Amino acid sequence: FDPIHNIDIRDEIMPSWKHVAWAALLGASMEEGFGVIKAASFSHFARATRTTTTRTNVDWVYSSRPTSIGTLLRSTSSTDEGKSSASAVDLPDYGKTSVEIDQIKLEKKIQRWRRKDLMGQTLITQTLTELETDEDFQETQQRLNDIGAKQMSKEERTQRRRALDNLGVPDFSDFLSQKSVSLTRADPQVLQLNIGLYCNQACAHCHVESSPLRTEEMMTAETAAQCLQLLEKTPSITTLDITGGAPELNANFRYLVKMARSMRPDLDIIDRCNLTVLQEPGQGDLVPFLAENGVHIVASLPCYSEENVDTQRGSGVFERSIGGLLALNEAGYGKPSHPSLRMDLVYNPLGAFLSPEQSKLEVKYKEVLSENFGILFNQLFTMTNMPVKRFADFLYRRDELEEYMDLLVRNFNVETTKSLMCLNTISVGWDGKIFDCDFNQQLGYGIGANGIHDGGKTVFDINSLMDLKDDSITNDNHCFGCTAGMGSS
Repeated sequence: FDPIHNIDIRDEIMPSWKHVAWAALLGASMEEGFGVIKAASFSHFARATRTTTTRTNVDWVYSSRPTSIGTLLRSTSSTDEGKSSASAVDLPDYGKTSVEIDQIKLEKKIQRWRRKDLMGQTLITQTLTELETDEDFQETQQRLNDIGAKQMSKEERTQRRRALDNLGVPDFSDFLSQKSVSLTRADPQVLQLNIGLYCNQACAHCHVESSPLRTEEMMTAETAAQCLQLLEKTPSITTLDITGGAPELNANFRYLVKMARSMRPDLDIIDRCNLTVLQEPGQGDLVPFLAENGVHIVASLPCYSEENVDTQRGSGVFERSIGGLLALNEAGYGKPSHPSLRMDLVYNPLGAFLSPEQSKLEVKYKEVLSENFGILFNQLFTMTNMPVKRFADFLYRRDELEEYMDLLVRNFNVETTKSLMCLNTISVGWDGKIFDCDFNQQLGYGIGANGIHDGGKTVFDINSLMDLKDDSITNDNHCFGCTAGMGSS
């Protein structure tokens, strides 16, 4: 509204540009100075000026961003006054935008996250520095040195058993019997190999307690070769699941992958990838190697939030993880155009709670990762944290172990017992010992071991994985984690 002339410029036909000058009295910019300059009023303004100004002047109003009214008046003129219209020099890019504006798409600004400068830069030094000041980690390491891993596992089991006793819950096997559920081993379909506990990270939730300090626990070439022989002699196996630690840091990782692919072109070869390993020194060609051999990536990303990921996995891990995902996308992973290059993500909770509904969380992950980083992936798997090793220590220190065991028992899902890992999986440790699952592996509950979990079979004791068909499945109170909610298998 023009207070001097008592007219609303949006409703009147303006004979000239002079009314624009009155807007300058009301503010310093087009955006702030006058309602007619607002985007909603441009069309009225343009129609009003069309009779006495050039086409160039009108289009100038349409295309300008908020600017000084004085500048606007100085930059426009009437052709009746004999002055030249706006030239290409004044508006060098005007008119270059296509009128097919529905076809204009904004590209994702991913350069910040691609971080090619991190290639070849190790995360290990930073991880070790953080561990030096991590009181919880140092306490656990001291106990490991004092009493050993086996005794620590026994203490964990005692703590879980006490929690269940306080809750009035029986042993897992008795609990299943009360539910009329029995676990019977099927023909093996998945061969899982943990080829080493060495890792460039030391995640707070890690149930295998991997870190850069675990340099000795690495699968040898001899053991890897024996695993390949068992794979060849067990045609029921459809999946080779390679995990760690960071399995790619074992010198025999690529040998395993190439030999397995050569033996079984149809085999689903899974690499349990932490993503940051892709930037470690000597791994510059890892992504092309994985793609060339059709390796299925199952990558850990416990949140789409930088703060949550770095809290759980270490400072700077989120940025490196996003860079890794982008590198895999560039190679075709997770894209509809490359269906053979699958890339799935894994979520596990930050604390003592169950995962959100998997299908809904997958939608959220895809929305956020696509919108913020341009990242595509195939599927999200949600896992329940198992009350073992580092996560068990975490619960015990926070006095939440009993509460968490109660949560697991309350949310027992009988449907999960039909697809438990232990039913069709053979898990092999870095030293060749054989287990029902990788959780039993970390607790030392080997197939064929005695009642106190001593002994057990190794890959050198059998000719085929079918030789284990009649061995019973070992379970214990940690198994409530695999049957709670949607499980952890």
